[in-house]
Amino acid sequence: MALPSPIDLTIQSLRYQIAFCEAQLRDLRHQLADAENCARWQTTPSEHLSHDMIGGVPSDVQTEVFVVLSQNGEKKQYAKPWPLEKHEYKRYGRQLIMPEVGLRGSQLRLKASSVLVVGVGGLGCPAAAYLAGAGVGKIGLVDGDVVEESNLHRQILHSTRRVGMTKVESAIVSLTQLNPAAKYVAYSFRLTPDIAIETFQSYDLILDCTDTPASRYLISDTCVLLGKPLVSASALRTEGQLMVLNNPPRSPRDILGGPCYRCVFPKPPPAENVVSCGDGGILGPVVGVMGVLQALEAIKIITKGIKHLDSICCMDIDTPKIQDGNKMPPDSQEPPSMLLFSAYSNPPFRSIRLRSRKPKCASCSAQAVVTREALTSGSLDYVQFCGAASPVDALSTSERISADNYARIRMGANPITGTEARGDGHVLIDVREKVQFDLCNLEGSINIPFSVISGTSCPPVNGNCFKNFEEEEWVTQVRDLPEKKPIFVVCRLGNDSQLAVGKMKELGFDCGGKRWIGDVKGGLKAWREHVDPEFPEY
Repeated sequence: MALPSPIDLTIQSLRYQIAFCEAQLRDLRHQLADAENCARWQTTPSEHLSHDMIGGVPSDVQTEVFVVLSQNGEKKQYAKPWPLEKHEYKRYGRQLIMPEVGLRGSQLRLKASSVLVVGVGGLGCPAAAYLAGAGVGKIGLVDGDVVEESNLHRQILHSTRRVGMTKVESAIVSLTQLNPAAKYVAYSFRLTPDIAIETFQSYDLILDCTDTPASRYLISDTCVLLGKPLVSASALRTEGQLMVLNNPPRSPRDILGGPCYRCVFPKPPPAENVVSCGDGGILGPVVGVMGVLQALEAIKIITKGIKHLDSICCMDIDTPKIQDGNKMPPDSQEPPSMLLFSAYSNPPFRSIRLRSRKPKCASCSAQAVVTREALTSGSLDYVQFCGAASPVDALSTSERISADNYARIRMGANPITGTEARGDGHVLIDVREKVQFDLCNLEGSINIPFSVISGTSCPPVNGNCFKNFEEEEWVTQVRDLPEKKPIFVVCRLGNDSQLAVGKMKELGFDCGGKRWIGDVKGGLKAWREHVDPEFPEY
């Protein structure tokens, strides 16, 4: 199937945006009708009676009746018998009847609360859906990406028809269908230090649903500066982790406050060790579990009490606030911990106790160097702090070949070494992991995973191929190849293949320079882009 062109994606996105706006227009019309209906009943009693009672009723009697009705009308108008709307009792009834939630101070706190979800992907989608379903009054969504087909197996608020649409707009379409009573705010941009405080400050609670170390440090620092509790989660392959940070959200100098992200991870991991879902893979239900747990922790924090929400709820309820016996007071928090999830372990969950705030934490201690001024001025460079993985550049130009030229070699034209390389004249080694190799591969290629190659440490013998010692199976396989056959190495993106070539030469597979070994530049991605558009993309 041919991929849609950019203009087709643009047209499709515009159609979705029009549909979204039309849905908003219908909702606004309903709200207008309700407001007009309310306004009609707020008119004076004489206006209501003019149609039925004016004719034949003496003026003095009319006046007396109007006075009585006016008094009764005012009482009914302003004395609201129930704190929730009628439909809300039915919508939230299954959680209202639970003692952990209830009405007084819990469901009303949810309705008065506002939560910001940073990242509308595998974590943010289920988290936002359950927050909306629970009755959170305002949900902000931050994400600068658009929906891609590769998102759909795990990002449950998006759909095939919305590919090409911004993620926040796509999510709001789904959330509005789920609960139209909540307010949704779209922030279609990537979070940066200069706008973080402005974006966060109107929300009670923040959910970190991002997937990079730089964004996690930025979000945590902003929450500490603004005194916001933070629910942070991450997931990769079949594992995930969850933490509630900066809870209680005390001032940076208060040691009784909850730890921040820097307390747990003072130094970021090496950039080259950070693996994304695109490289390492992710199982949809795994990231879904972590997103649902984020929503659960957010609901627990809100229903236990956030200071300014208590005053709002008390204003709406005539009866005094009652602290339920089975609830902890707002100042009594659970000890900080990290929840670890592993889908293929038994049991799948385990918890690690976290320490309190670090005495010399750069963000939340008395010696903090992270300030509002430093954040907004841009002097805090989170990308530099976390480091950026430099592109692999391990080989010289003479050791690399483009996908186009390798395609010509496969057809028998101008081999690099001057020898015939067509068919049996050369060797192609694919260093992707076996599970990826089994998805798709070039005909005739040999699979030797990079993890196997990089783990080999046998020394070469006199600069030649290996001779007469205990060696791994793949070593024997390559050693037994004819010395004149050049070896081409390919991977997914052209990074591991370079390192594999270096390792092979280090182990002596170039036979003292007699055999050419090099990689296909850009890997199978370049092959798909420049040679075979039908080659699968994953």
